[in-house]
Amino acid sequence: MKILVIIVSYNFERWIDRCLGSLRQSEQQADVVVVDNASQDRTVQLIESRYPEVRLIKSRENLGFGRANNLGMAIALNEGHDAVFLLNQDAWIAPDTLGILSQLSRLHPEYGILSPTHLTGNGDKLEKGFAAYAGLQETELPMNTAFSEEGDLNKASLAPKHPILKPISFVNAAFWFIPTGILKRVGGFCPLFYHYGEDVDYINRLHYHGYRVGYSPTVSGCHDRENRPVTRAAFLRSEQVYLLSEYANIRHPFLKAFGYGVLASIKKALLAGLRGRMKDAFAYLKITAGLLGKTREVIGYRRKNKQQGTWYLP
Repeated sequence: MKILVIIVSYNFERWIDRCLGSLRQSEQQADVVVVDNASQDRTVQLIESRYPEVRLIKSRENLGFGRANNLGMAIALNEGHDAVFLLNQDAWIAPDTLGILSQLSRLHPEYGILSPTHLTGNGDKLEKGFAAYAGLQETELPMNTAFSEEGDLNKASLAPKHPILKPISFVNAAFWFIPTGILKRVGGFCPLFYHYGEDVDYINRLHYHGYRVGYSPTVSGCHDRENRPVTRAAFLRSEQVYLLSEYANIRHPFLKAFGYGVLASIKKALLAGLRGRMKDAFAYLKITAGLLGKTREVIGYRRKNKQQGTWYLP
């Protein structure tokens, strides 16, 4: 299977050796492209000097997560790859991860997105968000995962002979294995989302077109995202993105989507006001105004996303 790994980078220096180093150790050969969103550190220089095998696309502006990934997806289609693997810059994989996911993809074509089990950056427990999506305890580690004190993943001798696949309703895009046939039907990430929310919207579209999402408990990846403080601004940003993703959700009829997006935002504003949290009330009213201002865009993208095609891929 010809696989293209796509990494979107911005100030990638901190994780560059673990991320790209893990791909060098992969048992499944893959091409790698890094789309750099105008990093301000030594990302470009380090990739060029240490990882000459990596194709580097140097953007002069920050394209955002979705648009940058779309560039990589277009390369995969144009150059005849069988699948893409979206890998976050702050993440790295075990040597057998790509091979097992490619096997599972061939065996289960009804799955549009496959993921390994997500561990923390230290590799000592499940990543909190992934554990919630999968309905697992954070201490439930994959049976074939061993890790060093530095969090490097290694294949343990107790690995099962046959790969295992479990369905999941959602998994964030830190590690996404997507057959290119899915890109031809569902397209790329929707421009309605600049940074955050792209993965929620994409999975909603994937489900709408009849495909499933799954993960394998027999392979792993580490995602170094724990212990990041959640500020008030970050929380409100996540609320805005969530409500927009509900407004754009083509699995809902438009009126239901309007209720889950716009009306839900108004309700949050009213509840905040009744509880005396006027600052939050005004914040939600601002979110509501932003959602209403995007109504024409939302309607247009909803109409397009219900059709099959290579949408949004340059």
